[in-house]
Amino acid sequence: MKSITINLPQSEMPRQWYNLGSELSMQPPVDAAGKPIGPEALAKIFPMNLIEQEMCTDPWTDIPEPILDILSRWRPAPLRRAVFLEEYLKTPARIYYKDESVSPAGSHKPNSAVAQAWYNKQFGIENIVTETGAGQWGAALSFACSLIGLKCKVYMVRISYDQKPFRKVMMNLWGGECVASPSTETEVGRSILAKYPDTPGSLGIAIGEAIEAAVSDETGKTRYSLGSVLNHVMLHQSVIGLEAKKQLALAGEKLPDVIIGCAGGGSNFAGLAFPFTLDKMHGAEIDIIPVEPEACPTITRGPFAYDYGDVGCQTPLIPMHTLGHDFIPRPIHAGGLRYHGMAPLVSQAIVEGLFAPRALKQMECYEAAMLWANTEGPVCAPETSHAIAAVIQEAIKAREEQREKVIIFSYSGHGLLDLAGYEKFMAGDLTDYALSEEDLQASLQPISNYPKP
Repeated sequence: MKSITINLPQSEMPRQWYNLGSELSMQPPVDAAGKPIGPEALAKIFPMNLIEQEMCTDPWTDIPEPILDILSRWRPAPLRRAVFLEEYLKTPARIYYKDESVSPAGSHKPNSAVAQAWYNKQFGIENIVTETGAGQWGAALSFACSLIGLKCKVYMVRISYDQKPFRKVMMNLWGGECVASPSTETEVGRSILAKYPDTPGSLGIAIGEAIEAAVSDETGKTRYSLGSVLNHVMLHQSVIGLEAKKQLALAGEKLPDVIIGCAGGGSNFAGLAFPFTLDKMHGAEIDIIPVEPEACPTITRGPFAYDYGDVGCQTPLIPMHTLGHDFIPRPIHAGGLRYHGMAPLVSQAIVEGLFAPRALKQMECYEAAMLWANTEGPVCAPETSHAIAAVIQEAIKAREEQREKVIIFSYSGHGLLDLAGYEKFMAGDLTDYALSEEDLQASLQPISNYPKP
């Protein structure tokens, strides 16, 4: 049999989360005057128990048993070897992928959604408000809130709301309420619609609406939840890489030569890469590649700077690679990769030379997704196709160099609710987008007045 799957018993599930921030020279979030903020500045947005995780510098955090119980519904997730893709490419590389599509929501997102919902419930919160790009995070948080007993409201970026209607159905199925963003429900949304009535929306706008809705609740029983970018989200996702380390050892491999993940806010990439990054810092030769769209080149063209996480400027200033919080991305189908900023932890690791980011065109990624479907079989999410395209590049490179390599990537989600994009690709109705230098500089102009990291 050619197909190879490496499973871990549930007894081998990680019982702690790993914090790469304990190893990096992190810059703190600051206020508009450039002064580092304290926990109290975030108290109306997040529950204090998650704020403590956000600011934690310990390398390890115990995972509470109730969270482990829920995660055990699908974790440990399988590690699979892409033997049919290897055969097609005639590469000496061995290609492995961590299959996060097996979660109930079909992606890696529940790894953090369950944890965030549980900590909010423990803090006495009754309602969670959030944003979503492609809808994977909104579905995951709706699922988690359904299990844990919280109400969930999701502001979904307008273009994805229109492109991916069944994501909304998933949220509704689990009791979540989904609103297209920008909406008329918030001041942030109304102000954007007044200026740009036909806007496709952005994650920065949706985040602004969600934060406004959360902090304006006078009962104090509502908090905001973010599906990527923040330190505590990276922490929760580390289960991906911690499991993968054990599974590679079971497969007879030592450390991988190449680690790849698509990167929008950074969560699934970090989840796989961070547990291996410590090995690289201690001398292991590993190429670690976050992959993003050329249409939203946050880490390949955006400067490392302080910027707001939302259009409404309600968050603290965060040190990250950014295209500017007012950036409106082009309507590519990889909705989860359209955020203007990158996680501070991922950004700092890039600054320190640990990661080598790469930007790819939409059409190349769909071509890779089609090849994947016609060799390995599964239909991947448009976001995941960016990782697969980079994997193909690296596998061909190994063939040309006649070098055996171990490549591992995060299969961050399935694309069964993204078939409209595939239909347009096969019909020849998709195109590539590139961000012009003029538009980039215009988008970056506001951050020139902010403090420098």
